[in-house]
Amino acid sequence: METFSLKGKTLFITGASRGIGLAIALRAAREGANVAIAAKTVEPNPKLPGTIYTAAQEIEAAGGSALPLQCDIRFEEQVQEAVAKTVAQFGGIDVCINNASAISITPTTQTDMKRYDLMNQINARGTFVCSKATIPHLAKAENPHILNLAPPLDMQARWFKNHVAYTMAKFGMSMCTLGMSAELAEQGIAVNSLWRFATCLAAIRWRACRVSPRSWATQRLPFCTALPENARETSSSTKRCWLRRASPICPRMPTIRSRR
Repeated sequence: METFSLKGKTLFITGASRGIGLAIALRAAREGANVAIAAKTVEPNPKLPGTIYTAAQEIEAAGGSALPLQCDIRFEEQVQEAVAKTVAQFGGIDVCINNASAISITPTTQTDMKRYDLMNQINARGTFVCSKATIPHLAKAENPHILNLAPPLDMQARWFKNHVAYTMAKFGMSMCTLGMSAELAEQGIAVNSLWRFATCLAAIRWRACRVSPRSWATQRLPFCTALPENARETSSSTKRCWLRRASPICPRMPTIRSRR
């Protein structure tokens, strides 16, 4: 199997100040990657550990180069500024990882519209705007990728019935994968989704414990170490890498991947 190294590659990761986003960043850092941390938190919060600056320290300690960027992906101008700073610092972007996500595992009558709007602004719209902003730079990269942390598009009612609003918002990210993988194929940009047990477990914990929608992200999940060795495969025919990992907790929710 052909090996693929992230050494010297630049990753633009949303929501990378903690949780799964930081886990991906740290694993990439161990291979010598450059990581742009596009997230909102700049001040420590005792209920929500992690800021863009603490994440940057961890990434650099792991062997990577970090660029902390305060960025609310709901606002296009902030995304454009963060992308411009990343390119100015590292000379380009090789991978855009749309990790930032808002969650509310609630039925329709218990989902307030403020939470509904937040989920769609961050999940679906945020993924679209970050992808859009990075595409011109990805097109110049040797082996460009967009990776969305999103589930397969499965129209069975059981994936909707308990949390219609959340599924709609996450499927918005999935539709970005489906559409952009075809749209950007001629430019050589691979577009894929990753949906594995850490993401499912986050939703399960939130629903079971009724904790803060974000507090689960402070926990270190096995996703961190399992990702690179077990989940990355390379197509020798296309020389492109994708991520694939079936979920032991949600076995019927495998990863989407574009046929590249």
